[in-house]
Amino acid sequence: MPRSLGPEMHFNVSCQMSGAAYPDWLQISAGVFEETMLTAISMSAIATNGVVPAGGSYYMISRSLGPEFGGAVGLCFYLGTTFAGAMYILGTIEIFLTYISPNAAVFLADMAGGEAAAMLHNMRVYGSCTLVLMATVVFVGVKYVNKLALVFLACVVLSILAIYAGVIKTAFDPPDIPVCLLGNRTLSWLSFDVCAKVHGGLNSTATTALWGLFCNGSMPSASCDEYFIQNNLTIIQGIPGVASGVVLDNLWSTYVDKGSFVEKKGMPSVSVSSEARASSLPYVLTDIMTHFTLLVGIYFPSVTGIMAGSNRSGDLRDAQKSIPTGTILAIATTSFIYLSCVVLFGACIEGVVLRDKFGEALQGKLVIGMLAWPSPWVIVIGSFFSTCGAGLQSLTGAPRLLQAIARDGIIPFLQVFGHGKANGEPTWALLLTALICEIGILIASLDSVAPILSMFFLMCYMFVNLACAVQTLLRTPNWRPRFKYYHWTLSFLGMSLCLALMFICSWYYALCAMLIAGLIYKYIEYRGAEKEWGDGIRGLSLNAARYALLRVEHGPPHTKNWRPQVLVMLNLDAEQAVKHPRLLSFTTQLKAGKGLTIVGSVLEGTYLDKRAEAQCAEENIRSLMGVEKTKGFCQLVVSSSLRDGTSHLIQSAGLGGMKHNTVLMAWPESWKQADNHLSWKNFVDTVRDTTAAHQALLVAKNVDLFPQNHERFSDGNIDVWWVVHDGGMLMLLPFLLHQHKVWRKCRMRIFTVAQVDDNSIQMKKDLQMFLYHLRISAEVEVVEMVENDISAFTYEKTLMMEQRSQMLKQMQLSKNEREREAQLIHDRNTASHSAVAAKTQAPPTPDRVQMTWTKEKLVSEKHKVKDASVGGFKDIFSLKPEWGNLNQSNVRRMHTAVKLNEVVLNKSQDAQLVLLNMPGPPKNRQGDENYMEFLEVLTEGLNRVLLVRGGGREVITIYS
Repeated sequence: MPRSLGPEMHFNVSCQMSGAAYPDWLQISAGVFEETMLTAISMSAIATNGVVPAGGSYYMISRSLGPEFGGAVGLCFYLGTTFAGAMYILGTIEIFLTYISPNAAVFLADMAGGEAAAMLHNMRVYGSCTLVLMATVVFVGVKYVNKLALVFLACVVLSILAIYAGVIKTAFDPPDIPVCLLGNRTLSWLSFDVCAKVHGGLNSTATTALWGLFCNGSMPSASCDEYFIQNNLTIIQGIPGVASGVVLDNLWSTYVDKGSFVEKKGMPSVSVSSEARASSLPYVLTDIMTHFTLLVGIYFPSVTGIMAGSNRSGDLRDAQKSIPTGTILAIATTSFIYLSCVVLFGACIEGVVLRDKFGEALQGKLVIGMLAWPSPWVIVIGSFFSTCGAGLQSLTGAPRLLQAIARDGIIPFLQVFGHGKANGEPTWALLLTALICEIGILIASLDSVAPILSMFFLMCYMFVNLACAVQTLLRTPNWRPRFKYYHWTLSFLGMSLCLALMFICSWYYALCAMLIAGLIYKYIEYRGAEKEWGDGIRGLSLNAARYALLRVEHGPPHTKNWRPQVLVMLNLDAEQAVKHPRLLSFTTQLKAGKGLTIVGSVLEGTYLDKRAEAQCAEENIRSLMGVEKTKGFCQLVVSSSLRDGTSHLIQSAGLGGMKHNTVLMAWPESWKQADNHLSWKNFVDTVRDTTAAHQALLVAKNVDLFPQNHERFSDGNIDVWWVVHDGGMLMLLPFLLHQHKVWRKCRMRIFTVAQVDDNSIQMKKDLQMFLYHLRISAEVEVVEMVENDISAFTYEKTLMMEQRSQMLKQMQLSKNEREREAQLIHDRNTASHSAVAAKTQAPPTPDRVQMTWTKEKLVSEKHKVKDASVGGFKDIFSLKPEWGNLNQSNVRRMHTAVKLNEVVLNKSQDAQLVLLNMPGPPKNRQGDENYMEFLEVLTEGLNRVLLVRGGGREVITIYS
């Protein structure tokens, strides 16, 4: 088929299957010329901006737009080039079997209408053999391909000159090429030999073969087709010549539907009321519906060779000089030839012949061959060698393109194709290319596949223009091309034209090509190796990020836009590993990769001394973030104390308007231990810092029991105890968790606490209405807390708390002193240690005190107080107040915590997660240790607890 011919001769025969005269081809040629020239200008700028090794267009795109874009577009371009090689090989075989040696067919039609199937089988056999031969030539060495290219070029030049010579010859001696018309309809010469109804001799008149085709017999009295009877037969010249004035007839477009008659305008014709379009009638019919966008798809494959030189950039002596010069001159030359051929064909050839795809009106002859001088064989041989050369160029360029992609290592499973022979020839890539090309040859007909090849080429050209535009607009210091005749507006125009041509040719093939490229892009992004090439996309991202940061308001966002932007505070062990990795798992589940996440940690010491440890800790955190799929930023601070470092992170983490509004940290499980007496102070101070900064605080208690990302809860509840109405943050957090797969099947329950005199029914209705406006689905329950007498357990807890509080105030010892005192207390039953204990009078550690407060215990403790010495630190038991001397405010607070804990345990002990309001720290620092005890009692007995303290700004709006 004419579409299968090589890029140089493709246009010369594509007019045969068009539905339009040369004005349409002029528009298409001019548009495609503009698009290809703009792409060549952009490619020249990129090619002269540094060394261009093997890979050509892929190398230029990947180094300008990054490995994801480069790999996606490069791989699509490789597939397009490979299937284009199959198309050229099929074109070679079709020319050989149709025009050069029809008798060489291996398969013959065994029944009427089987010619097409037999032709496909012949093309598969001969195409496979030709592919093996071409692949062998390429395997032997590219130098032989270069030598053969000169022969192919000579054949192409001779065939083009033959066309121009034939056009000149038609001005004074047009060729005698008759075309038979019935009325205004074109007839096929393949079915008859005389364009007449009857032919007469000296004594009689006899009917012709044409009569037998339209009538049910050869007798003059036979019944004939009505249109055949009403219209006359006319013979016109298929190529009347450049001086005939046929250009006026070809001036306007003639688009028709599939199966329509090929008709000549201006010829007299008598229409009939009804007629049968029998397949046996020798009419020339259109085999496809023709329209403008189809013409673009027909024409564009003829200009897909503009990247052929750049694909072999590794074989060029000076790619920076050869690529711009060779590409631009090639486009200018071929565009001149195509545009001139458009005009000359329309001025020399009848429109019915131009629209005759298979040359049936010319007895199966090639119309361009009939126009050529001195012989049609010049065109036939030129087309044959042209398609051979195009196939060799594809088999040479495609493996090198694949090798360049494989050597970059951005697609793991392709790395094996980066190896080759000792001289660098891509052996394995050539083998894969031949196998893919064989798939196209086995299909044998690429009419339906050809548009998607054009999509791949257009996509490559589009990204070349985009790369040039991005680099120019960014004004990066490294952008210094030697080619100066470019501008970003030209590149942007070329990119727009490529995108428009993709959808003009075929919008569904364009979407298909974009989908394939998108899948490759996401695969490289997900599984590909990290590459840093200083590409323009990263530079563009930096500029876009800078612009966005400047646009983000520094003040608090509108309530509609509020969402938790989390600063995760991690603790490190002695080996700089994260102590609670599941805190990052919970962060991933809460954020689901959306919004701002900053993972912070503090390393105690000075930066000069801890620089190596800080780097190791940061690498460990980043590695854990990758494992837990936490999308965010890592920020490590080296400070003289953990307290100062935490405060610095809360104050300074983030940039501009992109700052955190929520702090997530783990509950200090070891706060009661004597050797870790500062942990609770750091925790309480962090609570105060977040409160002062108007930031929300999330504290995960028993964080090591929280689920990992691969776990799935098949059932269970997320219980929210909404004791203090803080604006709705407690409602938002379980909703966000419910979006993750871990918590998706959990049900959300809301509990609120009411006193006996409250209207519980109305409270439940109000809360349900509030949830309805928030568009949150949850069960609602109001729990009534009955005020009863304070239990002995409450007094015991309060006594323990105040006892510990007084002890901690008196224990102002260093770590070594505390260790020494603990050892002395441990051995106090011995005589020697008893003497030392009497001398130092150190208080015992609170963890060893058994707080079972019976009457006998109190009496015995009073006796101990009388016997205790008064010098130095008093014994811890001498500081315990009597029952009646307990701080009543502490008793009331502890009573509230105990009662609320009982209610929560009763309702939510089996819940997968419990969210509780977190009370604020005391204003007086003297009660900080009491605050920790309150929180401990409040959450006692619960597996997974998230304490939530609002910052005062996270009011969740009920409006969309």
